[in-house]
Amino acid sequence: MSATEIAIPLEGAILGGELDIPANALGLVLFAHGSGSSRHSPRNQLVAKVLRDARVGTLLFDLLTDTEERAEAATRHLRFNIRFLAQRLIAATRWALAEAASANLPVGYFGASTGAAAALVAGAELGELVQAIVSRGGRPDLAGEALERVAAPTLLIVGGEDTAVIELNETAYRRLHCEKALRIILRATHLFEEPGALEQVARMASAWFADHLQSLAKEGAGR
Repeated sequence: MSATEIAIPLEGAILGGELDIPANALGLVLFAHGSGSSRHSPRNQLVAKVLRDARVGTLLFDLLTDTEERAEAATRHLRFNIRFLAQRLIAATRWALAEAASANLPVGYFGASTGAAAALVAGAELGELVQAIVSRGGRPDLAGEALERVAAPTLLIVGGEDTAVIELNETAYRRLHCEKALRIILRATHLFEEPGALEQVARMASAWFADHLQSLAKEGAGR
C-alpha cells in the first residue's frame, strides 16, 4: 500500500498526515516529531520506511497547523508545551483507532526530541491502548510525573556523543516502571547524522515494535 495523504480533524484544528499500512500489518506506529520539524522529516521518513519493510504501518503527521507553526517560529511558545503536544497525539491516536484501515491494529509511538516526551505523556494517559514506545534522541525527562505511569514497553535510543541528553535519558529511565531498555549508539551525535547511525536507530526501533506489537496481534488472533 502506498502512503495516503490524510487530514486529521481535531477540535479547532486540522492536521496533515501520511498513513501507510502494509499488507498483513502487525500494528500501527504514530510518529511524534520534535520542535521545528514536520511529517516530512527525512530522519523520521527513513525510520518509517524500515518499519513498513517489517510490516508495521506508519502514521506521520504534523503536530501543529501551518498557522501554529508560523507563530511558533516567532515565539517558540509551543515547542516545550508537552501537555499540548501530547493532547494532539492522543487525538490523532483516537482518530486512527476509529479509521477502518487501522481500527484493529495495535498502536505504538515513535518520538523524537520533545516529541518523545509527548509520546510518553500520551502513552501514560491512554494506558493499554499504546503497546510500545521508542524514543530517538528524545527528552523523556520532560514527561515529568507521567514517566511512572507509562505501561507500554519503552526503548530509549541516544547518540553516544550526545552526552547531555544521555544523562537526561538515564534519569528518565530510572523513573520508568514498565519493560524498558536504554541503548547508546556509539559515536553518534544528537541527530544521528553519522554514516549508518540512523539506520541503527531504525533497525532497533523496527525490532522493538515488531516484537511487542506482533505479540499483541497474535494474542488477539488467538481469542
